[in-house]
Amino acid sequence: MMKSKELKNPIEEARRYVTNAEENIEKAVYDPETKSYLDSKYVKTAGDILWKGCLIALDAVLHVRQGKGRPSIDKYKEAAKKRDGKLLAAIVIGYDILHLTMGYDGTKGKKVCDAGFEYANDIINRCAVLYNPEVVVA
Repeated sequence: MMKSKELKNPIEEARRYVTNAEENIEKAVYDPETKSYLDSKYVKTAGDILWKGCLIALDAVLHVRQGKGRPSIDKYKEAAKKRDGKLLAAIVIGYDILHLTMGYDGTKGKKVCDAGFEYANDIINRCAVLYNPEVVVA
């Protein structure tokens, strides 16, 4: 049995999630007349995928994940505040758009969804600048 690569670059992995979300949002079917997507199920899924990709990048940079379970958004905000103000700003808005507005609410507005993709890329790109593969937290 072949083992999958477990030591992938987390930034590349996060970007792969963005690609998956792009493929997913296409299934929501865009209506140019209403400037919105027709199926919120795919918007919700895309938002969840984007946020999970962001968490992969954030975990690689902020190292707030310890023990079992997922840290609260407040832990990510605290760590980002100490590390990088630009990252903190992107997390605050990105969380609202990706996790809450897209992921939970399933907003159908294309402009909101476009902003979600933009913030996901901002978070991941900022993490790429800050990422140091030499730092390993047990």
